Amino acid sequence: MDFMKIITKQLIEIIEWTDDSRDTLSYRWPDEDKEIKNGAQLVVRESQQVQFVSEGQFADLFNPGRYQLTTQNIPILSTLRGWKYGFNSPFKCDVYYINTRLFTGNKWGTSNPIMMRDKDFGVIRLRAFGTYDFRITDAAKFLKEVAGTDQNFRIDEFADTMRSRIVSIFSEALAKAQVPALDVAQRYSELGDALLQLINPAVSEKYGLEITSFLLENVSVPPEVEQAIDKRSSMGAIGNLNDYVKYQMGQAMANGGEGAAAATIPATMAMGFGMAQEMMKGMQGGAAGGTPATGAAAADPFSPAAAQAAQTPAAPAAAAMQVLTPAQAAQVLGVAEADVLAEIQAGNLKARQIGSQWRIAQAALDEFLRG
Repeated sequence: MDFMKIITKQLIEIIEWTDDSRDTLSYRWPDEDKEIKNGAQLVVRESQQVQFVSEGQFADLFNPGRYQLTTQNIPILSTLRGWKYGFNSPFKCDVYYINTRLFTGNKWGTSNPIMMRDKDFGVIRLRAFGTYDFRITDAAKFLKEVAGTDQNFRIDEFADTMRSRIVSIFSEALAKAQVPALDVAQRYSELGDALLQLINPAVSEKYGLEITSFLLENVSVPPEVEQAIDKRSSMGAIGNLNDYVKYQMGQAMANGGEGAAAATIPATMAMGFGMAQEMMKGMQGGAAGGTPATGAAAADPFSPAAAQAAQTPAAPAAAAMQVLTPAQAAQVLGVAEADVLAEIQAGNLKARQIGSQWRIAQAALDEFLRG
């Protein structure tokens, strides 16, 4: 009798697992080198699956419920073991519990910036991060490709692999979509849904998983691109620079005092540049013509003849060109130098770059002000 009790203790009569963690993906039930009794009870709770593995081969899969292990409900294992007429003796088999619940709030992100070509800024570097939710849908494939024979496989052991896979697919998809960097922030939800359709087939086929939700929370650009975006936003808020300058001058003159005097400085300087340019044209025109009248005008630039000569159009080849730096143009317009440079880069104000410096022709500035 004592001998029968010892034998009974060496047999497994009930198999069940209660998961008290929030991060276990799979769990190999510890048999302690015992055999499973014929007619033993198997308990599979909600959000669980049980996969039997016999000598390295995947056998029967059990969904939530309570089972009595007999030949009828383990047909694959019976075939593998060659139990043609049922079995009465105990048997050994590896039992894996798979957690099929939804694992939410898993973080992903680019550890290094990804390169992409943008139509506004050229080649730029982007960083992105977000979250995703997933569940296990194919127990056998997950055990074979991911968990293996691990006793207690947790999500942190798999996080780096998933993150690398997602970032790789995200980088390829973003490059193919050719979404401008300025529009990415407005299309987070749309990009997340589109990327979900690309990521799911890859992880399902490879790991036996399903990504149920993929969220793109932030995409950031380098500081220099942020500054360019800020400048463009500022110019968009200002609108027409010519109207903005006129408005500022009018407001300052209406307020009176030192503000009015300061407001007239840009206009006075612009008029002075214009008068100087006309006088130079007149003097050069007189020198080219060689007539006594124009010669007298050249001798006395404030005489009536000089004024008339100044109004006479000069030959284009002989015309002198007034050239301004961005700082001088900004002083003439009464705005910041950065605003002038932004207009140049936007192509609204014509200028020529020599080395690292910009030079603006007075004629180009006049054309810009005329709109």
